[in-house]
Amino acid sequence: MLVLKSKNFQKHISSYKIVNNKGVTVWLTGLSGAGKSTIARHIEKELKARNRQVEVLDGDLIRTWLSQGLGFSKKDRDINVRRVGFVANLLSRNGVIVIAATISPYQDIRDEIRAINKNFIEVYVNAPLEICEARDVKGLYAKARAGEIKGFTGIDDPYEVPMNPEVICESGKETVEESAGKVIRALEELGYLQVAAESLS
Repeated sequence: MLVLKSKNFQKHISSYKIVNNKGVTVWLTGLSGAGKSTIARHIEKELKARNRQVEVLDGDLIRTWLSQGLGFSKKDRDINVRRVGFVANLLSRNGVIVIAATISPYQDIRDEIRAINKNFIEVYVNAPLEICEARDVKGLYAKARAGEIKGFTGIDDPYEVPMNPEVICESGKETVEESAGKVIRALEELGYLQVAAESLS
């Protein structure tokens, strides 16, 4: 469902204006295994089909290339998220639609990233913990429960559910296409993407 009554959603609507090639940061947050990266790739495919500039900032890849050496303490997690937010801001202010897929478990740092990104859409990718664990092909949840990984979000470190996201994707119930479609519709309704011709017919 789109959170149409969200204060942040209504803030976008109040200044609604279609601007061709207007950049925006689409911030996908949720537990590991919730489906953020998969949804991000589906959104990317649709945006490219509409000839939009788009970049996906995947949390795992960012940790490999931008945040090597950082651990999973709150301080290190916040540093990692700030780096993603900084890159997203650089790209989005130059007309790129940036899709950031990162756990980003803490409300305060997500609010900080929203504040530095002029155009920002928060997407809460919601899936029950048991579904996320069942999807975990890397076995990270099992290692966390066995005590082999410390500070793992959802096990021994909290995930703070977004208070007022523009979009909620119920990825435990919806198909990937349905979840991605919600984000595409939000981009259209908030003025960041022209409505597709088939949507006008």
